[in-house]
Amino acid sequence: MKRSAVLAFFATVVALGAIGAWVTVRPDPDALWRIVSEQCVPAARSGAARNPCAKVDLDQGYVVFKDRNGIGQYLLMPTGRIDGIESPELVAPGARNYWRDAWEARSYLEQAIGTPLRREEIGLAVNSTSGRSQNHLHIHIDCMQPQVIAALAALKTTIGEQWTDLPMPLPGHSYRARLIRDGTLGETDPFQLLFADIQPRGEAMADQTLLLTGTTLADGRPAFLLLNDSVEPGDNASAEELQDHSCSVRTRHDSGQPRA
Repeated sequence: MKRSAVLAFFATVVALGAIGAWVTVRPDPDALWRIVSEQCVPAARSGAARNPCAKVDLDQGYVVFKDRNGIGQYLLMPTGRIDGIESPELVAPGARNYWRDAWEARSYLEQAIGTPLRREEIGLAVNSTSGRSQNHLHIHIDCMQPQVIAALAALKTTIGEQWTDLPMPLPGHSYRARLIRDGTLGETDPFQLLFADIQPRGEAMADQTLLLTGTTLADGRPAFLLLNDSVEPGDNASAEELQDHSCSVRTRHDSGQPRA
């Protein structure tokens, strides 16, 4: 075989190997759905002693699953197939409020890190279609970044019940925020709030990301801050960036303070 032919042969082998490696390492966008539908739900229905999910609520239609990324991060996911923030099921009349379920599941995060957290130290995030790797709705439950906690604490008196652009970027991207006075999310669904705001302007839910974090009003009542970003050039709209998967707030010295 001529030298040129040999080089061409090996170049082809290397190229095919690179393609094969890319296919191998590329995330399966249905991996979370497979865990829910093929492992967690069947195990719960059969009464198996062990379950990959920390919680499976068949009646309410969701699971709580420990994410491999981070020391305390959990994911809340529906037991039925819902692709993500863009899914019309989430804003339909009578839709289940998965944000309320996720907030109630924060105890799994606290157990994992071994300390109770203040409301403002906990964040729930849903990424846009561009900012996620999985096509099954999953709400990230994790600690907030300390610098984000501090920034929101300084701004919270300026954030009312109408969407307000924050005056500074948070981890490199611009966000807007609004206050939710419903401290238990008993009557308020963040998906519904966002949809009601962007739908008249013709914006797509697929391009949106949301982060919900706790706060406390001046009179001591519990409340929430809801943050929103949307896809732009150079911004995939992934509010998960505001969370801290290393959960550095766990090292604070007043860890014995009761959870709000």
